[in-house]
Amino acid sequence: MTSMPTVLDARAATDHFPGIGRYVLNLVQAMIPLLGRDEGLFLLRDPTQPSRWDLTGLAGERVHVVDAPISPFSLRQQWAVPRILRRLGADLYHSPYHLMPYRPGVPTVVTMYDLIPLLFPQQVSPTARLLFRWMMALALRTASHVIVISQATCRDLLTFYHLLPQKVTAIPLAADPAFHPQPPAEVERVRRKYALPESYLLYLGINKPHKNLARLIEACSRITHHASRSTFHVSRFTLVIAGAWDPRYLEPRQRAEALGLENAVRFLGPMPEADLPALYSGATLFVFPSLYEGFGLPVLEAMACGTSVVASDASSLPEVGEAGIMVEPRDVRALAEAILPLLADPEHRRAMGQAGWERVKACFDVRRLTREIEAVYEALLRG
Repeated sequence: MTSMPTVLDARAATDHFPGIGRYVLNLVQAMIPLLGRDEGLFLLRDPTQPSRWDLTGLAGERVHVVDAPISPFSLRQQWAVPRILRRLGADLYHSPYHLMPYRPGVPTVVTMYDLIPLLFPQQVSPTARLLFRWMMALALRTASHVIVISQATCRDLLTFYHLLPQKVTAIPLAADPAFHPQPPAEVERVRRKYALPESYLLYLGINKPHKNLARLIEACSRITHHASRSTFHVSRFTLVIAGAWDPRYLEPRQRAEALGLENAVRFLGPMPEADLPALYSGATLFVFPSLYEGFGLPVLEAMACGTSVVASDASSLPEVGEAGIMVEPRDVRALAEAILPLLADPEHRRAMGQAGWERVKACFDVRRLTREIEAVYEALLRG
């Protein structure tokens, strides 16, 4: 570990940014055993914002939680956070979000996740797109080093911004240790809680257009209509769509209704974190046809739970889901043809699920990935 103190800014680890919260929590939990006797880690948190992440539970002899009730959206952070860094005697500042103080006064690491507002401009207003591009540029200018969560995001970043490649390091995410194959009793508990059938396809994520849910529903319609004429024997199944729901994007529900699949597609909405491992473990198949991902953490979580995966071959997903079946996400027929034989072949599913689980253990271990982040810290502190 580094000479300390290092300050990790966790003010964005709130319910508004659940992905950042999980990133911070996993990182700190893996760092704690690696801290030396004379080393300390300070976490800045905003106690005024609701958060499912209990950062105070991480406090201990070497980890200190500092309340900083300053929103990342506030102009006040530009002078208030550097003042806190000076008070703490910080040697290094790590912001896991691009809204941050742009003159922190110490060597700075920034984590970047994706460039969706620039790659899918139709999803945001022109003003929001301009602000995103401007704030990203400020964060990149501030950063001594940039961590990205995939090689795909690295390529995108170098395409849109003038950066030296050696200033950027791709360090992938890791699944929370809670994600592992669940015992039958836990799977049954979750199945009963949400009235799920024995066989269900699972998608977990938000419903924004780039997630490509309308085509997934079309593929399921195709499977339903053509299974009787197929050489594969497929029993009835339900497509379960879980995760945050943005009411602006109604196309998935409308497509299910138009195709007469109201009873075959379940929209569960946001799920408690405690139920997710069993939801993954109980799924017949996890499907993730997204057009773009900075990383694709749900694919990794499904694999960690031993569930076989069909995912798109776009952006970062081949880096994550290599042990699954990758398919062109705009091709509804190809998506249906990837899903259909897996529904009919439990042995194939089990073999794929085992291969995915082994890949997670071999390539996405949180301790190894944390050491890569620490190597970035140490290189900066050595100058």
